[in-house]
Amino acid sequence: MAEPNEALVRLVRQLTQHHASIFAFIRALVPDRADAEEVLQETNLTLLRKVDEADRVENFRAWACAVARIEVLRFRDRRKSSRLIFADDFLELVAEVIVERADLLEDRREALTGCLDRLAERDRDLVRRRYHEAKDTQTVADEVGRSRDAVYKALARIRQTLFECVERRLAGGTA
Repeated sequence: MAEPNEALVRLVRQLTQHHASIFAFIRALVPDRADAEEVLQETNLTLLRKVDEADRVENFRAWACAVARIEVLRFRDRRKSSRLIFADDFLELVAEVIVERADLLEDRREALTGCLDRLAERDRDLVRRRYHEAKDTQTVADEVGRSRDAVYKALARIRQTLFECVERRLAGGTA
């Protein structure tokens, strides 16, 4: 078996390191998770085709997000027949803000991950069901055997706890 191309190995490492940031960038522009995952795959393929260019960029994350922005626009062009939620100008503005604030967003994402890890298992389970699995509050309530109002209030409390935890972590305090 041939040795992998060194440039390709470096690109895969960069993609792995920045995967969450690139996907978050795409999700900000593409509301539907399945569509965003499709755009991410197209972005990854485009980045792989540009493997030689990757070694020359100073900021991989910014470069990858610029490629992702183009892939979002291509995706939107392919879906022109379906209803568009946002105007192209608005999406361009959002993309620019995300790129400008990429480091802050990454810091917030890392802080949130740490704060989620500190939640009680029952609370993490509610968050996973509601947000990661994208289930509505009534479905989550049915699954966990609680009332919709109880789940709604629990999620509101959890969101506030997570917000405060993230703010403390970013301010340099312990969470």
